[in-house]
Amino acid sequence: VQLQASGGGLVQAGGSLRLSCAASRRPVTDLAMAWFRRAPGNEREFVSAISRSGGYILNADFVKGRFTISRDIALNTIYLQMNDLKPEDTAVYYCAADQNRVNHAAYSRSVDYEYWGQGTQVTVSS
Repeated sequence: VQLQASGGGLVQAGGSLRLSCAASRRPVTDLAMAWFRRAPGNEREFVSAISRSGGYILNADFVKGRFTISRDIALNTIYLQMNDLKPEDTAVYYCAADQNRVNHAAYSRSVDYEYWGQGTQVTVSS
């Protein structure tokens, strides 16, 4: 599985961005997928995850309705719509995937994912 993340950029506080993660070699319906992020000097942290079935979504507490994970089966891509961005959301965002997961569960631990994209930088100015 190969993952290609894109969509990061520089945005002012309160603004929005949509990140994309295109998967290749396996359909997203075979994959549990997620977004993680790492801010400078911090550990990588979980953001949001979606199950293989697409019917189960798990979010970190700090998302608080601001971020929405979704997927497009036809494009074999998942998305992270981020609204009301804050300076503390500044980080490199990574998408992750694993093919050895049950259909109806979403996972928040980085060790649950075998495949990782290259990351896309999100910078939120105050």
